[in-house]
Amino acid sequence: MRRFYSPRSNFAGGSCRLDEDETRHLRDVLRLEVEERVSVFDGEGSEFAGKIAEIEKRFSRIDSLEETAASSPESPFEITIAPTVLNGERYDLIIQKAVELGVTKLIPLHTSRCDVKAKDAARRVERWRRIALEATKQSGRAKIMEIAEPQDFTDALNIIDAETSVLFSERDGTDLATLTVGKKITAFYGPKGGWDDSELELARSSGVSVITLGGRVLRAETASIAITAILQHRFGDLK
Repeated sequence: MRRFYSPRSNFAGGSCRLDEDETRHLRDVLRLEVEERVSVFDGEGSEFAGKIAEIEKRFSRIDSLEETAASSPESPFEITIAPTVLNGERYDLIIQKAVELGVTKLIPLHTSRCDVKAKDAARRVERWRRIALEATKQSGRAKIMEIAEPQDFTDALNIIDAETSVLFSERDGTDLATLTVGKKITAFYGPKGGWDDSELELARSSGVSVITLGGRVLRAETASIAITAILQHRFGDLK
């Protein structure tokens, strides 16, 4: 069945409303009709099957909702990633793959060697959230990955739990085998030029573990995706 998103506030009495964008996709792109069955998720982890009851210009209504299991269940391992913002579509790719890998939250990070100005990153947040929504629909998840407002590296260190956080660096870190985590982790990924010495020192002084993976030279976007997959494999449900 085709999948659509509707926020929880649009659900009531066994029905839900789809907004104008989702309705346009249902009507004009997919050319679905009344009585056809579809799937709807609320972005908070719940999925429902129902049938199209009404299609109007600015909204549509789905009736006879029955809760079902999402085809891609949420991981019991809560991953937050904080990748340094990159230029162009490379960051879009990180967001898309983070959703597919079951990441719970993404913090766009501004570091000293970041290619993107903070004000420019702030203007891209809504685009990133749309990408996350589309990736959620395609991947079968029922919970939308949260994308926070962009954070300066120093500010980000002040809002995370250092005991469950790790910074991945191309140098001056310990082996991944030394990493032990519980049910959640926050992972920091650096820019293409690597971390500045002062940032590595700040992370250590804040109690954040610094880890180095040897053997490969990876682009910044490749590292973000690959390391997230490794974390989900070692500590999550990607087996």
